[in-house]
Amino acid sequence: MTPEHGIRPASHATHTRATLDKAAAENFPVAPSFLPRAWREGLMAVYGYARLVDDIGDGDLAPGGRDAVLLGLDPAAADDRLAMLDAFETDLLRVFGAADGPPRHPLLLALQPVVRDHGLTPEPFLGLVEANRQDQRVTRYETYGDLLAYCELSANPVGRLVLSLTGTSTPERIRRSDAVCTALQIAEHLQDVAEDLGRDRIYLPAEDMRRFHVTETDLKAPSAGASVRSLVAFEAERARELLSEGTPLVGSVHGRLRLLLAGFVGGGRAALRAVGAAGFDVLPGPPKPTKTGLLREVATVLRTAPRKG
Repeated sequence: MTPEHGIRPASHATHTRATLDKAAAENFPVAPSFLPRAWREGLMAVYGYARLVDDIGDGDLAPGGRDAVLLGLDPAAADDRLAMLDAFETDLLRVFGAADGPPRHPLLLALQPVVRDHGLTPEPFLGLVEANRQDQRVTRYETYGDLLAYCELSANPVGRLVLSLTGTSTPERIRRSDAVCTALQIAEHLQDVAEDLGRDRIYLPAEDMRRFHVTETDLKAPSAGASVRSLVAFEAERARELLSEGTPLVGSVHGRLRLLLAGFVGGGRAALRAVGAAGFDVLPGPPKPTKTGLLREVATVLRTAPRKG
Protein backbone atom coordinates (compact mmCIF):
# COMPACT_ATOMS: atom_id res chain seq x y z
CA MET A 1 0.00 0.00 0.00
CA THR A 2 1.43 3.41 -0.98
CA PRO A 3 1.54 6.36 1.47
CA GLU A 4 -1.10 8.05 -0.66
CA HIS A 5 -3.47 5.08 -0.38
CA GLY A 6 -7.06 6.25 -0.50
CA ILE A 7 -6.31 9.66 -2.06
CA ARG A 8 -7.35 9.90 -5.68
CA PRO A 9 -5.04 11.58 -8.25
CA ALA A 10 -7.74 14.15 -9.03
CA SER A 11 -7.70 15.24 -5.41
CA HIS A 12 -3.91 15.70 -5.68
CA ALA A 13 -4.47 18.34 -8.34
CA THR A 14 -7.16 20.12 -6.31
CA HIS A 15 -4.98 20.06 -3.22
CA THR A 16 -1.98 21.41 -5.12
CA ARG A 17 -4.07 24.13 -6.74
CA ALA A 18 -5.29 25.35 -3.35
CA THR A 19 -1.69 25.94 -2.28
CA LEU A 20 -0.60 27.61 -5.51
CA ASP A 21 -3.66 29.89 -5.51
CA LYS A 22 -2.17 31.68 -2.50
CA ALA A 23 0.28 33.33 -4.91
CA ALA A 24 -2.36 35.97 -5.67
CA ALA A 25 -2.15 37.30 -2.10
CA GLU A 26 1.59 38.02 -2.20
CA ASN A 27 3.02 41.56 -2.20
CA PHE A 28 4.70 40.91 -5.55
CA PRO A 29 3.89 38.91 -8.72
CA VAL A 30 5.13 35.35 -8.30
CA ALA A 31 5.15 34.16 -11.92
CA PRO A 32 3.62 36.83 -14.18
CA SER A 33 2.33 35.88 -17.60
CA PHE A 34 4.92 37.91 -19.52
CA LEU A 35 7.65 35.45 -18.56
CA PRO A 36 8.68 32.52 -20.77
CA ARG A 37 6.68 29.41 -20.00
CA ALA A 38 9.69 27.49 -18.65
CA TRP A 39 10.44 30.29 -16.19
CA ARG A 40 6.80 30.50 -15.09
CA GLU A 41 6.61 26.78 -14.49
CA GLY A 42 9.87 26.83 -12.55
CA LEU A 43 8.85 29.80 -10.43
CA MET A 44 5.47 28.28 -9.60
CA ALA A 45 7.11 24.99 -8.62
CA VAL A 46 9.48 26.85 -6.30
CA TYR A 47 6.61 28.97 -4.97
CA GLY A 48 4.54 25.86 -4.31
CA TYR A 49 7.42 24.38 -2.35
CA ALA A 50 7.99 27.56 -0.30
CA ARG A 51 4.27 28.04 0.33
CA LEU A 52 3.77 24.47 1.49
CA VAL A 53 6.72 24.49 3.88
CA ASP A 54 5.44 27.80 5.34
CA ASP A 55 1.95 26.35 5.71
CA ILE A 56 3.43 23.40 7.62
CA GLY A 57 5.42 25.73 9.87
CA ASP A 58 2.45 28.05 10.46
CA GLY A 59 -0.08 25.28 11.04
CA ASP A 60 -2.06 26.46 8.00
CA LEU A 61 -2.43 23.16 6.17
CA ALA A 62 -5.80 22.14 4.79
CA PRO A 63 -7.85 20.19 7.36
CA GLY A 64 -8.09 16.43 7.17
CA GLY A 65 -4.43 15.47 7.35
CA ARG A 66 -4.01 14.90 3.62
CA ASP A 67 -0.52 16.42 3.54
CA ALA A 68 0.55 14.13 6.38
CA VAL A 69 -0.68 11.08 4.48
CA LEU A 70 1.08 12.23 1.31
CA LEU A 71 4.31 12.48 3.30
CA GLY A 72 3.89 8.98 4.69
CA LEU A 73 2.58 9.92 8.13
CA ASP A 74 -0.62 9.25 10.02
CA PRO A 75 -3.24 11.99 9.41
CA ALA A 76 -3.06 12.92 13.10
CA ALA A 77 0.60 13.90 12.62
CA ALA A 78 -0.50 16.96 10.63
CA ASP A 79 -0.61 18.87 13.93
CA ASP A 80 2.97 17.91 14.83
CA ARG A 81 4.81 20.59 12.92
CA LEU A 82 8.33 19.35 13.61
CA ALA A 83 7.40 15.81 12.56
CA MET A 84 5.80 17.20 9.40
CA LEU A 85 8.88 19.29 8.62
CA ASP A 86 11.11 16.24 9.08
CA ALA A 87 8.93 14.18 6.74
CA PHE A 88 8.84 17.04 4.27
CA GLU A 89 12.63 17.29 4.29
CA THR A 90 12.88 13.55 3.69
CA ASP A 91 10.58 13.91 0.69
CA LEU A 92 12.64 16.87 -0.52
CA LEU A 93 15.73 14.67 -0.55
CA ARG A 94 13.84 12.32 -2.89
CA VAL A 95 13.68 15.25 -5.33
CA PHE A 96 17.47 15.18 -5.33
CA GLY A 97 17.73 11.44 -5.89
CA ALA A 98 17.29 9.72 -2.54
CA ALA A 99 17.39 5.97 -3.03
CA ASP A 100 13.88 5.11 -1.85
CA GLY A 101 12.02 6.41 -4.89
CA PRO A 102 10.37 9.56 -6.25
CA PRO A 103 8.83 12.31 -4.11
CA ARG A 104 5.47 11.45 -2.58
CA HIS A 105 3.94 14.91 -2.31
CA PRO A 106 2.60 16.26 -5.63
CA LEU A 107 4.17 19.69 -5.11
CA LEU A 108 7.56 18.08 -4.62
CA LEU A 109 6.98 15.77 -7.57
CA ALA A 110 6.34 18.88 -9.69
CA LEU A 111 9.59 20.36 -8.40
CA GLN A 112 11.73 17.42 -9.51
CA PRO A 113 11.99 18.21 -13.25
CA VAL A 114 12.66 21.88 -12.44
CA VAL A 115 15.56 20.88 -10.19
CA ARG A 116 16.90 18.56 -12.87
CA ASP A 117 16.53 20.97 -15.78
CA HIS A 118 18.13 23.92 -13.98
CA GLY A 119 20.74 22.07 -11.94
CA LEU A 120 19.36 23.41 -8.65
CA THR A 121 21.07 22.39 -5.41
CA PRO A 122 19.39 21.35 -2.15
CA GLU A 123 20.78 24.14 0.03
CA PRO A 124 18.19 26.89 -0.64
CA PHE A 125 15.34 24.42 -0.18
CA LEU A 126 16.83 23.08 3.05
CA GLY A 127 17.21 26.65 4.31
CA LEU A 128 13.46 27.21 4.00
CA VAL A 129 12.76 24.04 5.97
CA GLU A 130 15.20 25.09 8.69
CA ALA A 131 13.59 28.54 8.92
CA ASN A 132 10.28 26.89 9.68
CA ARG A 133 11.90 24.63 12.25
CA GLN A 134 13.30 27.76 13.85
CA ASP A 135 9.80 29.22 13.96
CA GLN A 136 8.78 26.32 16.20
CA ARG A 137 11.64 26.97 18.63
CA VAL A 138 12.29 30.71 18.49
CA THR A 139 9.43 33.18 18.92
CA ARG A 140 11.38 36.34 19.81
CA TYR A 141 14.51 37.95 18.33
CA GLU A 142 16.82 39.90 20.61
CA THR A 143 18.75 41.88 17.99
CA TYR A 144 18.43 43.07 14.42
CA GLY A 145 21.38 40.82 13.59
CA ASP A 146 19.44 37.83 14.90
CA LEU A 147 16.53 38.79 12.64
CA LEU A 148 18.83 39.11 9.63
CA ALA A 149 20.19 35.62 10.33
CA TYR A 150 16.62 34.31 10.31
CA CYS A 151 15.92 36.06 7.00
CA GLU A 152 19.03 34.37 5.58
CA LEU A 153 17.10 31.11 5.99
CA SER A 154 13.51 32.24 5.48
CA ALA A 155 13.73 34.72 2.59
CA ASN A 156 17.09 34.90 0.83
CA PRO A 157 16.96 31.35 -0.60
CA VAL A 158 13.96 32.34 -2.73
CA GLY A 159 15.83 35.10 -4.52
CA ARG A 160 18.80 32.84 -5.04
CA LEU A 161 16.51 30.26 -6.61
CA VAL A 162 15.06 32.88 -8.97
CA LEU A 163 18.57 33.74 -10.15
CA SER A 164 19.40 30.06 -10.59
CA LEU A 165 16.20 29.37 -12.51
CA THR A 166 16.96 32.21 -14.92
CA GLY A 167 20.65 31.37 -15.27
CA THR A 168 21.78 34.77 -13.98
CA SER A 169 23.52 34.01 -10.67
CA THR A 170 26.71 35.93 -9.90
CA PRO A 171 28.15 36.79 -6.47
CA GLU A 172 27.17 40.44 -6.88
CA ARG A 173 23.62 39.62 -7.95
CA ILE A 174 23.24 37.19 -5.04
CA ARG A 175 24.32 39.93 -2.62
CA ARG A 176 21.80 42.37 -4.08
CA SER A 177 19.10 39.72 -4.17
CA ASP A 178 19.68 38.90 -0.50
CA ALA A 179 19.14 42.56 0.38
CA VAL A 180 15.85 42.66 -1.56
CA CYS A 181 14.57 39.41 -0.09
CA THR A 182 15.42 40.39 3.48
CA ALA A 183 13.65 43.72 2.92
CA LEU A 184 10.57 41.91 1.60
CA GLN A 185 10.56 39.65 4.66
CA ILE A 186 10.84 42.60 7.05
CA ALA A 187 8.07 44.45 5.21
CA GLU A 188 5.84 41.40 5.57
CA HIS A 189 6.68 41.15 9.26
CA LEU A 190 5.67 44.79 9.72
CA GLN A 191 2.39 44.24 7.92
CA ASP A 192 1.67 41.13 10.01
CA VAL A 193 2.62 42.23 13.53
CA ALA A 194 -0.84 41.49 14.90
CA GLU A 195 -1.22 38.19 13.03
CA ASP A 196 2.24 37.02 14.13
CA LEU A 197 1.49 37.92 17.74
CA GLY A 198 -1.59 35.71 17.48
CA ARG A 199 0.86 32.87 16.72
CA ASP A 200 3.00 33.94 19.70
CA ARG A 201 5.72 35.29 17.43
CA ILE A 202 7.31 38.74 17.45
CA TYR A 203 9.74 39.66 14.69
CA LEU A 204 10.40 43.18 15.98
CA PRO A 205 13.86 42.99 17.63
CA ALA A 206 13.62 43.15 21.42
CA GLU A 207 16.46 45.65 21.63
CA ASP A 208 14.50 48.01 19.35
CA MET A 209 11.33 47.51 21.38
CA ARG A 210 13.21 48.60 24.49
CA ARG A 211 14.73 51.57 22.66
CA PHE A 212 11.26 52.80 21.68
CA HIS A 213 9.69 51.83 25.02
CA VAL A 214 7.35 49.30 23.41
CA THR A 215 6.09 46.31 25.39
CA GLU A 216 4.32 43.20 24.20
CA THR A 217 1.18 44.54 25.83
CA ASP A 218 1.41 47.59 23.54
CA LEU A 219 1.38 45.26 20.53
CA LYS A 220 -1.87 43.68 21.71
CA ALA A 221 -3.77 46.99 21.57
CA PRO A 222 -6.44 47.48 18.88
CA SER A 223 -4.45 50.37 17.45
CA ALA A 224 -0.88 51.54 17.81
CA GLY A 225 0.23 54.28 20.15
CA ALA A 226 3.00 56.74 19.34
CA SER A 227 5.79 54.46 20.57
CA VAL A 228 4.68 51.52 18.44
CA ARG A 229 4.30 53.76 15.39
CA SER A 230 7.80 55.12 15.89
CA LEU A 231 9.20 51.60 16.18
CA VAL A 232 7.43 50.44 13.02
CA ALA A 233 8.64 53.54 11.16
CA PHE A 234 12.21 52.79 12.26
CA GLU A 235 12.05 49.20 11.02
CA ALA A 236 10.37 50.31 7.78
CA GLU A 237 13.26 52.68 7.09
CA ARG A 238 15.70 49.81 7.56
CA ALA A 239 13.75 47.81 4.99
CA ARG A 240 13.78 50.76 2.57
CA GLU A 241 17.55 50.99 2.89
CA LEU A 242 17.86 47.30 2.09
CA LEU A 243 15.64 47.73 -0.97
CA SER A 244 17.81 50.62 -2.12
CA GLU A 245 20.89 48.44 -1.66
CA GLY A 246 19.30 45.71 -3.74
CA THR A 247 17.75 47.86 -6.49
CA PRO A 248 20.87 47.77 -8.74
CA LEU A 249 20.04 44.08 -9.23
CA VAL A 250 17.21 45.21 -11.52
CA GLY A 251 19.58 47.21 -13.71
CA SER A 252 22.04 44.33 -13.98
CA VAL A 253 19.70 42.18 -16.08
CA HIS A 254 17.71 42.69 -19.26
CA GLY A 255 14.37 41.97 -20.87
CA ARG A 256 11.59 40.23 -19.04
CA LEU A 257 13.77 39.27 -16.10
CA ARG A 258 14.36 42.98 -15.49
CA LEU A 259 10.60 43.48 -15.30
CA LEU A 260 10.17 40.52 -12.94
CA LEU A 261 12.83 41.77 -10.53
CA ALA A 262 11.37 45.27 -10.69
CA GLY A 263 8.11 43.67 -9.60
CA PHE A 264 9.81 42.24 -6.50
CA VAL A 265 11.46 45.54 -5.56
CA GLY A 266 8.35 47.54 -6.43
CA GLY A 267 6.22 45.16 -4.39
CA GLY A 268 8.41 45.78 -1.36
CA ARG A 269 8.30 49.53 -1.86
CA ALA A 270 4.53 49.47 -2.27
CA ALA A 271 4.10 47.41 0.90
CA LEU A 272 6.25 49.83 2.89
CA ARG A 273 4.38 52.80 1.40
CA ALA A 274 1.10 51.20 2.52
CA VAL A 275 2.51 50.83 6.04
CA GLY A 276 3.46 54.51 6.01
CA ALA A 277 0.08 55.53 4.60
CA ALA A 278 -1.53 53.80 7.59
CA GLY A 279 0.47 56.09 9.86
CA PHE A 280 2.60 53.06 10.78
CA ASP A 281 -0.39 51.67 12.68
CA VAL A 282 -0.22 48.01 11.71
CA LEU A 283 -2.17 46.65 14.67
CA PRO A 284 -5.72 46.80 13.22
CA GLY A 285 -4.60 44.53 10.35
CA PRO A 286 -2.06 44.36 7.56
CA PRO A 287 -1.88 47.55 5.45
CA LYS A 288 -1.95 46.37 1.83
CA PRO A 289 -0.82 48.26 -1.28
CA THR A 290 -3.28 48.94 -4.06
CA LYS A 291 -2.68 47.57 -7.53
CA THR A 292 -2.21 51.13 -8.78
CA GLY A 293 0.31 51.79 -6.06
CA LEU A 294 2.21 48.63 -6.93
CA LEU A 295 2.35 49.49 -10.63
CA ARG A 296 3.52 53.00 -9.82
CA GLU A 297 6.38 51.67 -7.70
CA VAL A 298 7.40 49.13 -10.35
CA ALA A 299 7.50 51.89 -12.97
CA THR A 300 9.68 54.00 -10.68
CA VAL A 301 12.10 51.13 -10.16
CA LEU A 302 12.36 50.50 -13.90
CA ARG A 303 12.95 54.19 -14.54
CA THR A 304 15.56 54.75 -11.84
CA ALA A 305 17.43 51.44 -11.40
CA PRO A 306 21.03 51.98 -12.58
CA ARG A 307 21.83 49.92 -15.66
CA LYS A 308 24.91 47.74 -15.92
CA GLY A 309 26.17 45.77 -18.86
